[in-house]
Amino acid sequence: MFFRGNKKSKGRSPGSYPYTREDLKSVDWCLSNNISIAVVPGEMDDEWLIELRINKKTHTDPKVYTDKEALKKMYEYYKYYYDKYRN
Repeated sequence: MFFRGNKKSKGRSPGSYPYTREDLKSVDWCLSNNISIAVVPGEMDDEWLIELRINKKTHTDPKVYTDKEALKKMYEYYKYYYDKYRN
């Protein structure tokens, strides 16, 4: 998922992160409810940002993360929104 419009990707990847069944459950629920979260490249090669799109509004977490931190935070955001809105 990449929300930055026409900005060209530099070909960077944050790598992979081990996820659980519970992570997949919250991701699936969020995507089905117009909540998507992406890890996007920051200004420097080792910087990553988190972008959240909720009902067509995009927000960026102000914190800058390393690759593994960003992936972990992405799943934390998915769980947060799943827990907050699923009922």
